[in-house]
Amino acid sequence: MIKVMLVDDHEVVRQGLRSMLDAQEDLEVVAEAGTAGEAVLRARSYKPDVVVLDVRLPDRSGVLACRDIRAEHPDMAVLMLTSFSDDQALFDSIMAGAAGYVLKQIRGSELVDGVRRVGNGESLLDPAVTARVLERVRNPKGDEDPRLARLTPTEARILEMIAEGRTNREIGERIHLAEKTVKNYVSTILTKLQVSRRAEAAAYLAERRNRHDNDG
Repeated sequence: MIKVMLVDDHEVVRQGLRSMLDAQEDLEVVAEAGTAGEAVLRARSYKPDVVVLDVRLPDRSGVLACRDIRAEHPDMAVLMLTSFSDDQALFDSIMAGAAGYVLKQIRGSELVDGVRRVGNGESLLDPAVTARVLERVRNPKGDEDPRLARLTPTEARILEMIAEGRTNREIGERIHLAEKTVKNYVSTILTKLQVSRRAEAAAYLAERRNRHDNDG
């Protein structure tokens, strides 16, 4: 029997997943959670074999919850679930230790099969995607500016969108994070770049890019 925990802030989604999984003879939903914080606590209490975890949660990113769960329970498989196809979220999920990443639009039978596969120790990650992630890990920044090199992949992407003039809300909608979470990311980015305002961060990125292009 593969024990499963469902993490999604929509009760209707959890109920649908529960009825689908509990109908299988070899799968049992042992816990549910609606936030990242609840997910970490209930993973500790119920010790599921598989955590089906939504990327976007109200308190913080599901990717961060994945990282925390995997750090505490290395043998626990996490299957990330999202409504959107997002390369950066996929990259972050792999880096956080997820065993798979599927879209909510997936057929029910395919999701059941995915839970079963990660529960049996398999990976649902495309080998080509995994190879690209490993290459980014080996050569994360190349000859990039040292301040920019301090940024995590998510921070670098948010900086790109700051440079595009997007608001925190727009950024949050694009990468599936709460507006408050984006605000915290922006503060960290400004600190790492040693600037005090968003406009300065955008200008810094533009300057470094121009310098790189001219050097090239």
